[in-house]
Amino acid sequence: MKRSSSAISLVIALVAWGATHQALAQNQPASNYPTKPASIIIGFPPGTATDSVGRVLAERLTQRLGQAFIIDNKPGQGGSMGAAAGARAAPDGYTLLLSATAPLAINQHLYQKLPYDSGRDFAPIGLTSWLPYALVVNSNSKIDNFEELLARARARPGELTYASIGNGTTGHLLVSMLMQQTGIKLNHIPYKGSAQAQTDLLGGRVDMTFDTLVSVMPHVKAGTLKALAVSTLNRSKYAPEIPSLNELGLTGFDAGAWLGLLAPAGTPAPIVEKLNRELNAILDEPETQRRLLAMGAEIRKSTPAEFTSHIRSEQEKWGKRVREAGVKIE
Repeated sequence: MKRSSSAISLVIALVAWGATHQALAQNQPASNYPTKPASIIIGFPPGTATDSVGRVLAERLTQRLGQAFIIDNKPGQGGSMGAAAGARAAPDGYTLLLSATAPLAINQHLYQKLPYDSGRDFAPIGLTSWLPYALVVNSNSKIDNFEELLARARARPGELTYASIGNGTTGHLLVSMLMQQTGIKLNHIPYKGSAQAQTDLLGGRVDMTFDTLVSVMPHVKAGTLKALAVSTLNRSKYAPEIPSLNELGLTGFDAGAWLGLLAPAGTPAPIVEKLNRELNAILDEPETQRRLLAMGAEIRKSTPAEFTSHIRSEQEKWGKRVREAGVKIE
């Protein structure tokens, strides 16, 4: 009986040691993290809004945490290639993902198969920003406002072309929603990024694009593009002179893209929480706010739990919009 009691005591001690060791292992990474450079995957090319915002955040994370945070662009399939790479990465906090509405909430409704599950394969860290979109044409275009665009599109169905930064991206879906609500028909020309799409728009090879204010406003301010409307319910604080589609007759049209920072699923909670604290502190900085607003990006913050719930609700919302717009990509 005495020997049995000793054995039980040993088992209890071992279990307690194991639990303590596991707790220490879970908390140890955050106390030292990061001890080496980390990468932030972005599923869009350089020059896109996600890339521009990501470079501001990477710079500040580097300065605050004392290790380099390096942008790693992996464009393709509407941001899904980058998301897939982020999902496959080691869950140690040294490979992060800055992603957007399309890869995390839209693409699962557009593509028959994706190499990741946005609800299962990530540990959301926090939201970073909200990106209104603007419908723009070349400054030499004979189209000067949204009403003229509708009139010309109705007179010549399928003749006008629009550029997007790729099949399944938010801009592609926004134009599909626009066509569905107005009954017009436009011809889609997908590109691999904003730079290529805008080059052809500036050169007069396509008629219009629906892209983020971050991407198009430098050209609007330079006088080389004309902005016809913004995609949000109300006018943007960044560009209050541009009317919203809602006020131009598309009642209730309210869409854009949000960005958020994620880690692979299984990343220790203390690292996720530390990154969330650092991210929100960066977003609270007046200089960061000034830089992002100057691009046309509005600040958004959250806890990891709030970001997780946000992704879930956005998946439901965009699934409904995709079905209504009748968009599918093989």
